[in-house]
Amino acid sequence: MKLGPGFLGAPLAQNSLNAPLVQGFLRAPLAHRALHDFGAGRPENSRSAIMAAIEAGYGIEIDVQMSRDGAAMVLHDYDLARLTGVAGLVADSTSEALSGLPLLGGAEGIPALAEVLALVAGRAPLLVELKDQHGAMGATDGRLERAVARDIAGYDGPLAVMSFNPSMVLALRDLAPDVPRGIVTSAYDPGDVDWALLPAATRDHLREIAEYDAAGCCFISHERHDLARPRVAQLKAQGAAVLAWTARSPAQEEEARRVADNITFEGYLAPLPG
Repeated sequence: MKLGPGFLGAPLAQNSLNAPLVQGFLRAPLAHRALHDFGAGRPENSRSAIMAAIEAGYGIEIDVQMSRDGAAMVLHDYDLARLTGVAGLVADSTSEALSGLPLLGGAEGIPALAEVLALVAGRAPLLVELKDQHGAMGATDGRLERAVARDIAGYDGPLAVMSFNPSMVLALRDLAPDVPRGIVTSAYDPGDVDWALLPAATRDHLREIAEYDAAGCCFISHERHDLARPRVAQLKAQGAAVLAWTARSPAQEEEARRVADNITFEGYLAPLPG
């Protein structure tokens, strides 16, 4: 991959299977769901939030969901209600309908991943999170992985992909072997509503980040509250880059950086490297 201007391209340490993560992902903080600010008219994962992140000099983290007609769409939630005010699921809507559905807090529709890639055009490191599509964190039908691999093929800029679901990262190893990959990781606290429906055995397995080597990963993006976990230290010692999600204040960022190489952030302007 050719790098955008101003980003160091030296690869980090990696195992024998992975594509390397370039240093650009560890320099400027990564704007979580882009540099969104509802009050300023920049919804999450919107074009305006993406442009604001580029102009401010940040890296960008975005999320992708699958439309009914097989397009990777840039949106965090499965359900449309919180972000658009319209009832329904992303998976039940066509890409055309989603593109025309205005995001709350702005005047623009939901962008497709292909549009975002054209908009960023290598000007900032772009971290793409594939959202688990079936709720079980296990084997998938591969539709979203194939759509993302198709869209990012030949992208000319610093880009990496990741998912909470290790099966999706394993699929991307085969579909886009030259693209750096990571696993989004967590404490999987059973009291956390996000994981309440996952069986205990599944949470225990995910907590171990067992597929890191098999998927040819070069980084993890780990829950900020859980960075002291021994498995995180073990992976870092073997050369994994450690990102942390999500700092929402300078104090939280300072604490996370005691372990993490970089952070995703929101709700404040993280300091840029000198």
